[in-house]
Amino acid sequence: MKLSTRNVIKGKVLEIKEGTVAAKVKVDIGAGNVVTAMITVEAVKELALKTGDQVNVLVKATSVMLMKE
Repeated sequence: MKLSTRNVIKGKVLEIKEGTVAAKVKVDIGAGNVVTAMITVEAVKELALKTGDQVNVLVKATSVMLMKE
């Protein structure tokens, strides 16, 4: 599969919390860093995701914002 996304980070699924429609998936990307993705419960099932799975985190956004007070 070819994708235009250039920000690809390998990681391991730490936790999956399923809601009614969306699921919060926490992925350990190393060095104490965790990325949290919100995806559909349907996607979790289609990908057969489970804790401990090796995954690729793909980031494609038109903007990324940070704020510090």
